Amino acid sequence: MTLLDVRNLTVELPTSAGWIRPVNDISLQLAPAESLGLVGESGSGKTMLALALMGLLPPGARVSGTATLQRGESNASNLAQMKEREWRSVRGREIAMIFQEPMTSLNPVMRIGAQIEEAISTHEPSLSKSQLRSRVLEALRQASVPEPEARAEQFPHQLSGGLRQRAMIAMAIAAHPKLLIADEPTTALDVTVQKQILELLDRLRRELKLGLLFITHDLGVVTQVADRVAVMYAGRIVETGPVADVLRAPRHPYTQGLLAASPSLEKRKLTPIPGTVPQLTALPPGCAFEPRCGLRREDCRVAVPELRHASDGHAARCVLV
Repeated sequence: MTLLDVRNLTVELPTSAGWIRPVNDISLQLAPAESLGLVGESGSGKTMLALALMGLLPPGARVSGTATLQRGESNASNLAQMKEREWRSVRGREIAMIFQEPMTSLNPVMRIGAQIEEAISTHEPSLSKSQLRSRVLEALRQASVPEPEARAEQFPHQLSGGLRQRAMIAMAIAAHPKLLIADEPTTALDVTVQKQILELLDRLRRELKLGLLFITHDLGVVTQVADRVAVMYAGRIVETGPVADVLRAPRHPYTQGLLAASPSLEKRKLTPIPGTVPQLTALPPGCAFEPRCGLRREDCRVAVPELRHASDGHAARCVLV
């Protein structure tokens, strides 16, 4: 069964220089209890894709393609064409999102418990006060928040960074969503807490049968939480496949560059990718990575390559495949 089926999804935004496509012809699938890692540099389109799947795009955005969410055995919705009134029954209930910085996502003048209550009562207004309280404490326990009764009465500034992120996770799972989007949830945390949060998300994904879309710029993090990985560059997916296959034998030069630039205990020297991500208003006519690629050929400049089959479930957008 496929929980989320995205086909040729494109997001266009108006700018002073014309329309740009931060999400360009994206296709991906996600099953219940499966985790997909979305990797790429800043500006590659990862967060914009997540916002499109949450119905949180900026005003004026144009969306084409389909993003089908399976909401029941015979009930599916195309997220790409939903109106705000329809989104209110989906956002938080069917799909939830954990944002990168919890201190800016949590309301600083509301207690943690009240914020989680609000996330539940929005979709289940008939619950009594005692039922709401029980659900809040259950969500905090599932998110491994110690002393949930006490933490529910505290304000965000009274919690550490790790506990704030756990509170965000509790809020996200409180209404029992089917799909959870995590947008770089460990970026602002120290290494020890990062590992705890990653293990928590992996456990919740398995126990609650959540589809998990995990966004990160760190390939090392992907190995800990994802079954499959999709690498994004300049708005497009340039490589996708099982995590072990992509990291062991990357087929796109960009993925190879990311791995060469990632620190590890075995490496004495890191090799940065030359150049910078191109502006979306000035993309090259062919492969967007061509100006930075050491393996470029003449046909790389002619047209955007299609995703080419490399092995079972592994594909890359490169003429060398």
